Amino acid sequence: MKQSEVKNLSAAELQEKLSELRRTYADLKNAHTISPIENPLQLRNVRRAVARIATELTKRELQ
Repeated sequence: MKQSEVKNLSAAELQEKLSELRRTYADLKNAHTISPIENPLQLRNVRRAVARIATELTKRELQ
């Protein structure tokens, strides 16, 4: 998810997307622990998407 896509979402949509991505990240991490997943770069991409959304939510709260 790109930053430009994140900026266009509402706060409620960001919260929903954040919880969904955190759940996805936890599932991927557990799957990778048990047996290596096919594309380990998925972990990095999901983790960074979580960070982008969390940063945008924090920025909106401070304004």
